[in-house]
Amino acid sequence: MGRVLLSLLLPALPALTALTAQSLTTAQVGNVTVVAAREEINAAMGLAEWADQPAGWPGLGRRSPPPFRLILAHDAAGLSRLTGGRAPAWGAGITLPGPRLVALRADADPARTLRHELAHLVLHDAVRVPMPLWFEEGYAVYAAGEWDLLEALSLNYAVTAGSTPGLDSVNRALRGHPAGIGVAYALSASAVLEVARRNPSRELTPLVERLAGGETFESALQATTGLTPENFDEAWQRGVRTRYSLFTWLAAGGAWAVLALGLVAGTYWRRRADQRRRSALDEGWELPPEPEMQAAQALDPTPFGE
Repeated sequence: MGRVLLSLLLPALPALTALTAQSLTTAQVGNVTVVAAREEINAAMGLAEWADQPAGWPGLGRRSPPPFRLILAHDAAGLSRLTGGRAPAWGAGITLPGPRLVALRADADPARTLRHELAHLVLHDAVRVPMPLWFEEGYAVYAAGEWDLLEALSLNYAVTAGSTPGLDSVNRALRGHPAGIGVAYALSASAVLEVARRNPSRELTPLVERLAGGETFESALQATTGLTPENFDEAWQRGVRTRYSLFTWLAAGGAWAVLALGLVAGTYWRRRADQRRRSALDEGWELPPEPEMQAAQALDPTPFGE
């Protein structure tokens, strides 16, 4: 995953302007201004062509992103340089909704990252009121189709291994160490899904429409779920513990890991037991004396194999 939203941090982008004049190439693809090194400009233009097409977004319907600037950096160092050192070393991309800028790393699957970053851009274009970080990141994970079996398994494991953190803790984790960022993204996505689940329509549309109309997030959340932010936090935590328990972790695929471990352990102990039996047989086995062999052949003269 490894993405982070940095809002309104580069209003003027003076460093980018200077670098563009020195070593980067600029091109226009529809409503997307592409900035990349000369050797990566074709790849960046291909990403821009895809990004400029209308797409469906949860709660927002089908729409194109607003005009924006797409930067394709070569690696983590290039991404940090182009964003004035604000991009974390582990980040695959960042979105700056204020200046409408999306920056991606060319060495970190930019096509997969772009959908996530566009979700931030589209959401902020429609909604101008402040939103909690867990909702922004959870929305992007959900909209990008990143909520898959692996995410569910990581969340199942995290919930089974300990207590479920509150949404304030999720917000802090999203800004924290990359070691726990995957679980933080999974938790934020599960909270966004809980918002939709708590509405009779089972969709995000009622909430997003209120936000787009200028209603505060707290008010819109209560109007569409019937819960205050504090009560929603508690209800979400209970729901996570119920849905992502040890049983559901096993049902979602964790059982295969347990079964594989059991087979490995069983094979090991079986081989140890067989080795002891083979050693005992080797020590006690003796060939019969020659006369006894001749007597046995006289009793049954049929040649072997007939």
